[in-house]
Amino acid sequence: MKRISLFVASTILLASSLGAAEVKIFRTDTRASFLAGELDGVAIDALGRLSLGEKLERLVAVDEPFVFSAAPHPEGWVLGTGNSGKVLLVSRDGEVRELFATPEPEVFALWVDPDGTVFAGSSPRGKVYRWQAGGKLETYFEPGETYIWSLLRQGSDLFVATGTQGKLFAVQAAGQGEAIYALGSGHLRRLHSIGDDLLLGTAGEGWVQRLSATAEGWQVRTLYDALEPEIVDLEVGPDGSIYVAALASESSLVDLSASNGKSDDDEAKKKEGGEGQVTVVSGGSAGSRRSGHRGPRSHLLRLHPGGTAETLWETDEETIFDLAWQGQRLWAATGLGGKVYSFDGEDRVLEATVDDQQIVALLPGTVLATSNAAALYRPGTAGTRQGIYESNPLDAGQLAHFGSLRWFAEVPAGASLRFAVRSGLSAVPDGTWSEWSEDLAGGRELALGEVLSAGRYVQWRVRLEGSATASPRLSAVELSYRQVNVAPRIASFDVLDPGEVLVPNNFNPANQTFEPTSPNRDGMFTTLGPPMPKEARFKTLWKKGYRSLRWKGEDGNGDRLRYSLAMRPESGDAWLSIADDLESTAYSFDAAALPDGVYRFRLAASDGQDNEPSAALTGERISGPVTFDHTVPELAESRWQGDRVTVEVADRWSPLRTLEVSVDGGPWTALKPADGLLDGRRERATATVPEGARWVVLRAMDGAFNVRTFDLSKP
Repeated sequence: MKRISLFVASTILLASSLGAAEVKIFRTDTRASFLAGELDGVAIDALGRLSLGEKLERLVAVDEPFVFSAAPHPEGWVLGTGNSGKVLLVSRDGEVRELFATPEPEVFALWVDPDGTVFAGSSPRGKVYRWQAGGKLETYFEPGETYIWSLLRQGSDLFVATGTQGKLFAVQAAGQGEAIYALGSGHLRRLHSIGDDLLLGTAGEGWVQRLSATAEGWQVRTLYDALEPEIVDLEVGPDGSIYVAALASESSLVDLSASNGKSDDDEAKKKEGGEGQVTVVSGGSAGSRRSGHRGPRSHLLRLHPGGTAETLWETDEETIFDLAWQGQRLWAATGLGGKVYSFDGEDRVLEATVDDQQIVALLPGTVLATSNAAALYRPGTAGTRQGIYESNPLDAGQLAHFGSLRWFAEVPAGASLRFAVRSGLSAVPDGTWSEWSEDLAGGRELALGEVLSAGRYVQWRVRLEGSATASPRLSAVELSYRQVNVAPRIASFDVLDPGEVLVPNNFNPANQTFEPTSPNRDGMFTTLGPPMPKEARFKTLWKKGYRSLRWKGEDGNGDRLRYSLAMRPESGDAWLSIADDLESTAYSFDAAALPDGVYRFRLAASDGQDNEPSAALTGERISGPVTFDHTVPELAESRWQGDRVTVEVADRWSPLRTLEVSVDGGPWTALKPADGLLDGRRERATATVPEGARWVVLRAMDGAFNVRTFDLSKP
């Protein structure tokens, strides 16, 4: 057996060493990543490797809404359907014949004797019908129960499992049956033989029970108490292990919304069922089901002959509907993705998938019955085996160039792998995508740049070919790409209020000097100290005379960004650099360096750190006009009239923020402006002063927090 690796075009990988944008790789090498794609005739083994699987062909599509049950028949297969209660016979060449239709709408249970006699359990208003060769149909048994869930022939008795009282009937002949066991409420969901005994799976309680015939009557022992409320199927392995499929799924056929839940009484008790007596014995179950289920949708477990329980699989994505033992392995049929798995111990292999989403029955010879839509599948004809795997669309996040494809596989003689690729700009492949490239076979190299145009999404496909004894085994696929560089974007750029400064969250003025460093030797601006770390989380403090800028930069390629700041007067044209090569997204500086006036700031973001100079791009944003005001307010006028003083205060650059008066050292009292709003650069206000006051002081503060006091005392 030879191991083959296919390398295609490595030039982009080389470019990454020259400072270009980072080359990234889509890698598919696990079971989960392979399961994200579409499989046709392809299996995934326990190590997550692709190989040829069971190639299933749709033998026939059934013209009924649902298939609920299926069983092998000497002439082919029998299907129980809904919502017309039809029982169909599908021949081996795909011919469909209606055997009969029950008055009830659903047929959930079927049993076929070796001579071709068909028993069908209908629901609701459950009845058991018998159809014999020649077309003879009769009502075989009426249990008086709502649902019939499972039928099983053992010896001369036909056992009938029902709901909603959870009764089990043994029917010896037409119309001659007795209830041999009853849960009292809930459903007996599944029957299975184990030697001379019966296995029972319940719904509502989630019990696995074993029914044995004794000299005193029938005895029931609980083997397992599942967390999930429904035991949908049971299977017995060659060593006597019991395999259990437990459900807590909205896709179940059983409505447990009105269930009263489980009883905590584990003591032995007796129940009467018809003329047969049953002794129910606590079996020391391996688990218990709590109220308020929060577990997985499906749980597959193994009950060892010694009584211990082992979990094989828990899943919240799949719903197990049927189990079968074949080919020395346990097989499980699932929905909602139409997948068939096999198990060898804990190793799980995806054996096959079908287009129809819900596989309700797995019959000998890997024959599948599906619902939604209703169909019957069987293995394809012998000869050359083929399978196709198609990856899910892979998202490069931006417009990208695709570089190389490589894969790792074991390809024995007589087997082959052939790859193809396509790309597009829409998340779902459509007519705007490129056509699939020609298949790539053997050691041929493929330069993706020659067959794929730039796109955001890419998809690869592999065709596996082999024989009954030879299959390729694909373990990993890698596809490299490099995004087309896009310019950074400044998402926000804010100038904080005068005096607000931003410091890292761990800044503690109690043990750090909260003062500017010595004047910046490289320019006119004084900052708060060493540069703040990139991506620092900030808090706001106060320092008079300082201004702060804060921003947020984004890069569609995920490149690292560095920033530069510049400023100019509103009336000027030339930009003056403030700071370069910033990693932080905030900058605080001493505004006293700027004369009074109106300014604008320019922020530039560059991705040059992750791109070669010729490919680097810059994004810019300019702030709105920002007023810098270091000038204190002026007292334009003050006039006394009796005990009242009227003042007029003006500010050159900023609106006034406060006007307050203090008399003889008393508390500051706010003055109400004449127009009712303190919002202008010139405001008039009047204060009433108590008789005999000796010292009257006015304090005015503008929007830039410049403060000045004035003596208003009478001359």
